[in-house]
Amino acid sequence: MIAGVLLVAGLAAGDSLPQVTLAQAIERATRLDPNYVRALGQVGTAEWARKSVRSSFVLPSLSLASDYTGYSVDIFNIGTGAPARTIVTARADARYDLFTGGRKLAEMRRVNAELDGARASEVQAQFLSALATEGDYYAVLGGRELLDVARDRLKRAQEQLVVARARVVSGAVVQTDSLQILLEVNRAQVALLQETARLEVARLQLGRRVGTRGAVDAAPIDSVLPDALPVTLSAAVALALEQGPEWRVARSNEQSTAAAIKSRTAAYFPQISLSANVTRFGDAFFPSGLARRNFAISAAFPIWDNFQREVAIDRARVAHDVARAARDDLERAAEVDVTEAYEAHRTALLTARYAEQGVRVAQETYRVQQARYRAGASTILDLLDAQTRLTEAEAELVQARYATRLALAGLEALIGQRFHDLGN
Repeated sequence: MIAGVLLVAGLAAGDSLPQVTLAQAIERATRLDPNYVRALGQVGTAEWARKSVRSSFVLPSLSLASDYTGYSVDIFNIGTGAPARTIVTARADARYDLFTGGRKLAEMRRVNAELDGARASEVQAQFLSALATEGDYYAVLGGRELLDVARDRLKRAQEQLVVARARVVSGAVVQTDSLQILLEVNRAQVALLQETARLEVARLQLGRRVGTRGAVDAAPIDSVLPDALPVTLSAAVALALEQGPEWRVARSNEQSTAAAIKSRTAAYFPQISLSANVTRFGDAFFPSGLARRNFAISAAFPIWDNFQREVAIDRARVAHDVARAARDDLERAAEVDVTEAYEAHRTALLTARYAEQGVRVAQETYRVQQARYRAGASTILDLLDAQTRLTEAEAELVQARYATRLALAGLEALIGQRFHDLGN
């Protein structure tokens, strides 16, 4: 009775909770995921880095500066040509690198690779956030269905208790039959309380995931199991290598570190630059006195820096070797990882199909045992065993259905492509 009251209260509370669809949950959770926010920020940083390198090809660097100096005695002011206690200067400097030994081109390749890697990291963070959100979403949906399974278990036990007591009163069976059923009623009530608690926790976790304080309910989704994957295993492996976020990041890291070596090597070449300066002197802002302009072409050829160039190049080469080894390892692991995710989905799908058959068999077995017990042709233990198997079969079907969907989401995170509709 207590469990029934708690169940009704729990269902009523669930009806009053805010509800989100799977697509809404993923969209909201992704925006709040710290890993995705970080990845999105890295994309912005990489885009600014590329703009900076691009501008260096056509635009000089510019700077403005001004000094205001006060003296305790009069001093000759070159700007006014007269003694003054205040001297103000204003300067404008421009500089353009004509030749950098290929450093600009290498930096362009490096920032392009880093931008590609940052965008791949953003996609990866988006899919990983979606995977975690789907896990929480399915936990709520599965929790609701498991609560229904527990409720049906309690209902069946209570119905059998009435039958058993009637048969005990009539003398058809001994009193232990009703005691056995009473124990099953008690166990069913405990199971119902446990499922109620799990569902409440799952709703709170979903609320946390989508940025809501308190519990959030999940909108129902199509109960039809997804069909077999639209790609073969070999095609899935090829897709992962071509567009999988993890592999894209690894390739971008390798390209970036290769360009860094070229950039460091530019230190062995002379550097040629153009510079211009305009300086104006006076005794107040903005100085309007004497102005001086200059233009210079400068060349610098590094000869010896105590092996600092060699150290920088060696560090860049080590970073490139590590990035290349990581990329090679990921490519070798592609078939393993994708096959594992692919087979996990296929196994989960078959498990769900078999679980559907198992529920039908368990329902028929329970119906037969129930009829046999009422006719006196079976024992209470046979009936309880059939009832337990039916409850287990129903729970396995619920778990298998959502395990199939979650396995599909895991494969999609590896490949970087969605194969199923998230709904509205």
